Amino acid sequence: MNNVSVITMFFLSGLNETVNHRFVLFFLSLLCYCIIFLLNLALTVTIILDKNLHEPMYILLCVFCMNALYGTAGFYPKFLWDLLSPVHVISYYGCLIQAHVVYSFACIDVSILTLMAFDRYVAICQPLKYHSFMSKQRVIKVACFSWFTPFCIIAVNIFLTSRLKLCSSYISRLFCVNSVIVTLACSQAETIINSIVAYITIIVYVFHGLFIVWSYVYLIKTCVKSTEKRAKFMQTCVPHLVSLLTFLVTILFDVMNIRLGSIVLPQTLQNFVTIEFLVIPPIMNPLIYGFKLTKIKKRICTVMFFIFR
Repeated sequence: MNNVSVITMFFLSGLNETVNHRFVLFFLSLLCYCIIFLLNLALTVTIILDKNLHEPMYILLCVFCMNALYGTAGFYPKFLWDLLSPVHVISYYGCLIQAHVVYSFACIDVSILTLMAFDRYVAICQPLKYHSFMSKQRVIKVACFSWFTPFCIIAVNIFLTSRLKLCSSYISRLFCVNSVIVTLACSQAETIINSIVAYITIIVYVFHGLFIVWSYVYLIKTCVKSTEKRAKFMQTCVPHLVSLLTFLVTILFDVMNIRLGSIVLPQTLQNFVTIEFLVIPPIMNPLIYGFKLTKIKKRICTVMFFIFR
């Protein structure tokens, strides 16, 4: 029971089988992070600086890209350092902070995707009420709330984990995962509250997902009846749907990996599945929205013209 005072560092064993390829992985990961950083930063700055883009849909997209910068910053710098280091360790509190950043990033993404679905629902199904209901000030407040609430919910989960007495310091992952840290507890009886709060958190975000599904089923039914609404749906909703499906598929694979990966998948494949929600959505989202949404595409093309002329 006194082991908790001894554990000041965690050992991350997820990279043990990739030591021979670490330099190749380092350059590929660095390239990936640079692309993620530049794409999301470019879209964020474009929306902030262009007053014509200060509309609900683009404000939410801006918050979406900012969240990608936040989440990937919690993973890539440490991961890149580990690829060049012979020993893969992280401090106890550093591990809790990383777990909080990665988990809150995922939950914030779900919250923002829910707001985007609601925004499209009001815009297409209730167009006369759109500007009064989805005002700029209200959207900013709701966007801040959608960021702050998951941040606090995950903070509660991490706080409960910090109370546990741990009997091991080995984490078989590339980064700190809250559910894995909980399994290191000396007494499983102490983790009951953690499990309850974790299941409540999962239920909250499952309801987010159900709302998104309901809103899009209703949108599709509405748009089938009108050519004008169908065109609007294809222009503004398809990027959101692609983004949503990409995120949900990557998260689903990660959840399956946590539950079944150690039994079914080899370590290398586990690593890929574990980090794909920190690789694919942050790259795909700015590309999808940048190329599909006309206003953003025109603005980016204008900026590129002035830069390279």
